[in-house]
Amino acid sequence: MIEYIRGELVELTPTYAVLETTGGVAYNLGISLHTFTALEGKEKNTEMIKLYSYEQIREDAWTLWGFGTKLERELFMMLITVNGIGPGMARMALSAFSPAELCNLITNGNDKMLKQIKGIGPKAAQRIIVDLKDKVVTLGIDAQATTTDSAGVVVNIDNEVKNEAVAALTMLGFSPAPTQKVVVKILTDEPDIKVEQVIKKALKML
Repeated sequence: MIEYIRGELVELTPTYAVLETTGGVAYNLGISLHTFTALEGKEKNTEMIKLYSYEQIREDAWTLWGFGTKLERELFMMLITVNGIGPGMARMALSAFSPAELCNLITNGNDKMLKQIKGIGPKAAQRIIVDLKDKVVTLGIDAQATTTDSAGVVVNIDNEVKNEAVAALTMLGFSPAPTQKVVVKILTDEPDIKVEQVIKKALKML
């Protein structure tokens, strides 16, 4: 497997990027809109760009996919393990939502939002949630998590406290997905609560 490709960005579109490496070899990599946004404007200079890669090898084609971060690649690779989700649809999902947003939708079981992705119907959305809700927790998303309280007001969740609490409870034998749901509920109700208190409350709810 090619871990990453580093080179000069000589061409960029919303669906692919071309990196020219030393020796004059140029690679065409399929990208998501998320990676496109991160690269936009960089094709106008000689800055060296690094894209993490995934190789899709079939009898009739060899396709390279490029990602601005390892996290995006890991999520892409998880998505294509789901029955009926190919690389093209995985790219569509990562174009519709950032990796952090997509992970939150999966762990929260938000099939309504997943169904808004072109090509993903109700059954595919449910398969993504069932197959990946435990796995995506291991990715350790660092973005600030948000949820809504009973009045519909957006509440910021302390992601560090959430991750510490989920990790501790997982080590105690609880499944990551329902554990995270309980922890988020506790932090929604009490945003300033300490991690030790979160764990104690969660133990009574799990």
